Amino acid sequence: MNLRKTLFILPNLFTLSSIYCGFEAIRRVSEAPSPALEPQPYYQAALLLVFAMFFDTIDGRVARLTKTQSAFGVQIDSLADVVSFGVAPAILLYRWALMGLGAWGSFVSFVFLACGAIRLARFNVLATAPSGEPTKPSKFILGLPIPGAAGVILALIIANHSVRGTLFAHRAVLVAVSLALSVLMVSTVRFRSFKDLRFTTRTVASLALGLSSTAFIATKFGPAFALPYIMAVYIAIAVIESVVTFPKRRAERRAERTAQPASKPDDKDP
Repeated sequence: MNLRKTLFILPNLFTLSSIYCGFEAIRRVSEAPSPALEPQPYYQAALLLVFAMFFDTIDGRVARLTKTQSAFGVQIDSLADVVSFGVAPAILLYRWALMGLGAWGSFVSFVFLACGAIRLARFNVLATAPSGEPTKPSKFILGLPIPGAAGVILALIIANHSVRGTLFAHRAVLVAVSLALSVLMVSTVRFRSFKDLRFTTRTVASLALGLSSTAFIATKFGPAFALPYIMAVYIAIAVIESVVTFPKRRAERRAERTAQPASKPDDKDP
């Protein structure tokens, strides 16, 4: 048996598991009655997509650990993300809360899906070298990752289920959240990827603060509110860092343009 080929298959099995979770979530939501009558299938679909997020995280780690990163892996991972974190959350959001808005609800859900697809296409371009091979992962990624955007919606559904559907009384809140997530996905806000995470004193202190504050939220409001809190903090940190570092990054871009040598005139020109 060729061990190299076996290792190549391994991360893709996790990716396919993510696709299955997305498919199963879509199937359950499509067959479910109104959430007012039977909320359980919507909660189960949200949990399935949480498992999809887990598999999506694992496949990249396994590929790097086994040194089996490939252009094929990048493409199938993005296709999996479109299904599990684009189509599935959009349908779940529409069926769970926005169906009563009619065409507007459908439009808002589609905008989320469309922006997620654009985000993934941009990521593929930036993550692929001209040769077609994947580039080295950066510690920052441009725009909110689509699993993160889907994670916010899933966190709200799970938290809402934990308080028996009394968390959100107005669809306008969910419309605003969905549109904000859509904008963040196609924005130039830089989000940390945590792919080059090193256990320095600063990292350990930040991790301890994050775990303690998450534990406080989970104890105070319930475990179901831990995920919304984590996602809110992740987005807030990225937005604040982008605003604070924007002048510096703009100055660096100007310096790079200034440092570029001017094109030499053609000797044949008069």
